[in-house]
Amino acid sequence: MHTREEKLEAFGRLLDVMDTLREKCPWDRKQTNESLRPNTIEETYELCEALLRDDEGEICKELGDVLLHIVFYARIGQEKGQFDIADVCHRLCDKLIYRHPHVYPPASGEDGKAETVEQVLTQWEQLKTREKDGNRTVLSGVPAALPALIKAYRIQDKARGVGFDWEERTQVWEKVREEIREFEQEVERTDRDKATQEFGDLLFALINAARLYKINPDNALERTNQKFIGRFNYVEEHSLKQGRPLTEMTLAEMDALWEEAKRLEADGGGKGEQD
Repeated sequence: MHTREEKLEAFGRLLDVMDTLREKCPWDRKQTNESLRPNTIEETYELCEALLRDDEGEICKELGDVLLHIVFYARIGQEKGQFDIADVCHRLCDKLIYRHPHVYPPASGEDGKAETVEQVLTQWEQLKTREKDGNRTVLSGVPAALPALIKAYRIQDKARGVGFDWEERTQVWEKVREEIREFEQEVERTDRDKATQEFGDLLFALINAARLYKINPDNALERTNQKFIGRFNYVEEHSLKQGRPLTEMTLAEMDALWEEAKRLEADGGGKGEQD
């Protein structure tokens, strides 16, 4: 691993490269906050994919791509006379210090003790709502553009931060069962709008259950997505080996290949089965 001095030197080199590209490369010179935004979203998802695969080489690479965008936006801000990378770093450090009074005791002497993860998270959310330039309400800090599943998790987690939560986590299961019953009723009545609403309530309750049992629902769903992709690709590959496209196979034949893929997963140390 590199020394602190080497790390600072490497970051300085990145800033120098960014300055040079912004001045001499036609493409880099043309970029704006608006034009970079779609690329930033793409790079963030690529980093998330590498993290899910736990691919250390790809994680390092994708972290670099995301860091490039951070430096790029800071350079644009500098050109506009708004802020530079030093301002970005200082504001981040100030925020981290303020939100960790159990590590950095405030000059006011205010009690900042937090000895458990739960206490730290609760304190973090409470401090966020008190910041002058931060979130004036508990839920206003949840970005509107978040994907719905992640947004639901963050909404519930923020509500938990101020004590709005189940007294016992096992209580959530009755809520899940209630939402299943209500969804089934609306499906039977063929009222699509109400059924959609009830299905949303059911998903919200299941996400709540995941949160209470310390399972990240987005990660869990993506693992199932990848598991399904792997098994379905196996079915498709072996159907073609038999000289028959999937459209010409019966459901029973596809199910047989699906079960074969599951058995191979189990023999190879696969993580569970999808029923």
